[in-house]
Amino acid sequence: MASEQMAEGSGSPAPDPTARPLDAIDRDILQLLLKDGRASIRSVAEQVHVSRANAYARINRLIEDRVIRGFGARVNHERAGQGASAYITLKIVQNTWRTVREQLRRLPEASHIALVSGDFDVLILVHTEDNRALRELVLTKLQSIPEVLSTRTLLVFEEEDLEASAPDP
Repeated sequence: MASEQMAEGSGSPAPDPTARPLDAIDRDILQLLLKDGRASIRSVAEQVHVSRANAYARINRLIEDRVIRGFGARVNHERAGQGASAYITLKIVQNTWRTVREQLRRLPEASHIALVSGDFDVLILVHTEDNRALRELVLTKLQSIPEVLSTRTLLVFEEEDLEASAPDP
């Protein structure tokens, strides 16, 4: 499958920081892969009207330029036993983002971490088994990080992944 072949290329050396501009075919390829990351090279080539070699080269360039950051499964967290989701905001000690980020990356419950501007410094999306596990995550793990000054938890009642817009099977 294309995703298996393409994922192998992601271990290449760091590309030039100035990514090459995308043309209409590149954008079409991205849209196709967003809908189905497992699409074959042949299928992608046919849908964007280029040769397989051209599609393969373009996809590899998108990976090398870090436009495509990887391939993965879209998970229904509730069905996967993670019925509680929340956005958690953190206020942190100034200039400790890198330290805090490394600690947050180790949390298996975290699915997205962002440094943001505004009334708080960090926004984390987490998925836990239930509210008890969520409480434990906030009170035991997050608030024990020395650089974290305060937290605020926003429960997610319903969510929809807009980037991967293909319907759930």
